[in-house]
Amino acid sequence: MADHFVTKLTLAYDGGEFTGWARQPGQRTVQEELERALATILGEPIPTSVAGRTDAGVHALAQVASYRHEALDPRRLNGLLPHDVAVLSSEPAPADFHARHSAKSRTYCYRLLAAPVRSPFEYGRAFHVPGKLDREALDACAAALMGTHNFTAFTPTETHHTRFERHVIQAEWRDDVFWIEADSFMRQMVRVLVGTMLEVAAASRSYEEFAALLDGAPRSAAGRTAPAHGLYLASVTYAAPPARPNGPERGRGVRG
Repeated sequence: MADHFVTKLTLAYDGGEFTGWARQPGQRTVQEELERALATILGEPIPTSVAGRTDAGVHALAQVASYRHEALDPRRLNGLLPHDVAVLSSEPAPADFHARHSAKSRTYCYRLLAAPVRSPFEYGRAFHVPGKLDREALDACAAALMGTHNFTAFTPTETHHTRFERHVIQAEWRDDVFWIEADSFMRQMVRVLVGTMLEVAAASRSYEEFAALLDGAPRSAAGRTAPAHGLYLASVTYAAPPARPNGPERGRGVRG
C-alpha cells in the first residue's frame, strides 16, 4: 500500500512569485504546485510535509519535503512543475522519516549587494545596500549569535511561537553573504537579524545594544526586517541519509 512508502524530495525554487511554501486559499504557493504535480502522476491527493515553511518571496536552494507514497523520477515531476520550481532528487526514505520532525538543523543564507550602484542581474536575488559597511561589526554580531539565546526580539510580536530559544550552530559573514545554521528558526528571524546587524554596521546601533537583544528583548527593540528576496533556505541536515528499504518494488532514488 502507498502508506507504507515514504519519499524524501529535495527541491529548489525562486520565491519571487510565490506567497510562500504553505498552501493558502486563492494564493500561488510552492506546496500547491508540488502537490498538484504529485496528484496528477499518482492519481490521488498527496499531502506533503516540509523542513522549513518559507515566507513570501523567500528562495530555496535545497528545500526538503516528504510524502507517503512511492518515489518518482524528478523528470516526471519537473515536466509538470512551473519554471520557478525544480525537484533536484527523489528517494525512498524510512517509514518514520518526516521532512520537518526528522531534521537536526537548517541553514539559511542572506545575500547582500554592497555596491554604490544596483545591479539589474541581482534584482530579486540580493538586497542592495549602497553604503559602506563595517565588516568588523558584522563579524562581531555574527559571533555573538553562536550558542543558545532567546530570539524574541527577532520575530514578529504577533506569533504562533511558544518557545523563543534557538541554538545557533554556526553564524558568519562570507563576503556579502550571511550564513546561519540553527536547530530551527522562527518566522522572519534571519531577516530581522540581518536588518539589525546592518544597523550596527552603519553605526546607528552599537554592538553592545545588539548583543543585549539576545536575552529576550521585545521585537520593538530590534531593527527593521530585511527584504525577503535576499533570503535563501540553503540546506537541511538530518542525522543520517534516509536508508533505502530492501525490496525491488521500491527501486532506487533518482536525481534530476
